[in-house]
Amino acid sequence: MQSDKGNKVSITATIITLNEEGNIQACIESLTPVCDEIIVVDSISSDATVNIAESLGARVFIQSYLGDGPQKAFGVQYAKNDWILSIDADERLDADAVDAIGKLDLDRDDIDAYAFRRRNYVGKHWIRAAGFYPDSVIRLYHKDRAAYLPKKGHSRVDADRVKSLPAHIVHYTYRDYAHWIERINQLSTRDAWAMYEKGKRANILSPVSHALIATLRKYIFKGGFLQGLDGATVTITTAFHAYMKYLKLLELQRQKQNEESV
Repeated sequence: MQSDKGNKVSITATIITLNEEGNIQACIESLTPVCDEIIVVDSISSDATVNIAESLGARVFIQSYLGDGPQKAFGVQYAKNDWILSIDADERLDADAVDAIGKLDLDRDDIDAYAFRRRNYVGKHWIRAAGFYPDSVIRLYHKDRAAYLPKKGHSRVDADRVKSLPAHIVHYTYRDYAHWIERINQLSTRDAWAMYEKGKRANILSPVSHALIATLRKYIFKGGFLQGLDGATVTITTAFHAYMKYLKLLELQRQKQNEESV
């Protein structure tokens, strides 16, 4: 049964967190019009994230970080609903997404998941260049017919029958450009470890070759050269991320080899 606020009786929201006290309230408040249950999986935050989430009615489960895919999948086992809306703490449902979700018929069995368009921001600046928009992401899915891939880095929902909605998730990706660089440092380290654990190896050419591929993809094939400063910024940061990811993988390989030779 639908309420006047939409499908508020049939969706469980899941959010993974680590020290997100500045984001978690706005994130949860954007979900309450369409979700009757909110589950937070927290990676042992040292700030007020858990207290804020619980004060807003969320069920909080503490779980040390398992990697992106496994962490996002962890909370699903506790969900009382079949439909899961997965969202990050720095994301919000836009008004058009609330409206679109409220109009869905979730009893139909010919759709496994729904994708949204994501608006990515640096501070208050919406980045639309070089593939940053429309950034299609699957976030609403039936837990028995779709799931996050068990990837430790940059996982996604794996679903066969996906419908794209003309509705948006707002993503406050970075506080500012300095934060963008900080995140590249963090994520490239995580990605290097994930690749190493999967058995992937780098050589001395890997950092440069992957950075060049990223540059061509973003600046040429994604049209960054036509999109001014934003196009150049997305291209350069993407190439830098690729370069550092493979450089750190190479560094990790050498460290492991040195440890084994001792």
